[in-house]
Amino acid sequence: MKTTPTGEVTSRARAAETDAHRILRHWHERVPHDRLAHLVKDAIRMLDRALQMRLAEHGVSIGHWRILRALWVADGLTQRELSHEVGLMEPTTFAALKAMASLGYVVRRPVTGDRRKKHVFLTSRGRALERRLVPLASEINAIAVRGVAQGDVAATRRTLLAILDNLAADEARASDGRRIPSTRELGRRVGQAASANGRASRRL
Repeated sequence: MKTTPTGEVTSRARAAETDAHRILRHWHERVPHDRLAHLVKDAIRMLDRALQMRLAEHGVSIGHWRILRALWVADGLTQRELSHEVGLMEPTTFAALKAMASLGYVVRRPVTGDRRKKHVFLTSRGRALERRLVPLASEINAIAVRGVAQGDVAATRRTLLAILDNLAADEARASDGRRIPSTRELGRRVGQAASANGRASRRL
C-alpha cells in the first residue's frame, strides 16, 4: 500500500482497499449464501481489478485489453463482430477503437470486395503488446487459484461451462420474443418506463 511522506495512506489506495474489502465482507460476513450470479460477477470484478492495476503500468485500459485480446486471436474483425466478441455495445466499441487508433494500436480500413464495412486490424505496435500483456493475465490466473486443488479448479471450469451451456439453451428456447435490445431500443424502453412512473406519481 502506498503512503505519503507523512505516512498517510493515499486516497486512491484507501479507496481501492475499501472496495476490495467490501466485496470480501459481503461474501464472508454479510451474505455468504448470496446468489451464484453475484458471486461470479464479483469474482470477475476482482480479476479485472487485479489485471487493470498491472495494465495501467503499460498505459492500457481493461476495455482496450478485451479488444486487443480478441484481435490477437482473429485480426481483421468488423466493429460489429468485435462488439459481439467482447460483449460491448457498438457505440462503446466505436469509442474504444477511436481511442486505440489514436494510440497507434489499431487501424480501420475496408477490405477488398466489402467496401461498406470497416475492418479493424492490429498495427505492429498493437501486436507487440501481446508479448507484454498476456503474461500479466497468466499471472493473475495463477494468483487467483493459489492454494486451490487442481481437481477443484477443473470442477469449477466444468461448472462454469455447464452454466454457459444451460443459459445458451435457455436463450435459444425463448418463445416469447425475449432478446437483448439495441442501445436505442433500451433507451426508448427506459424513457417510457420513466414517463409512466412520472404519470403515476402525479396521480397520487
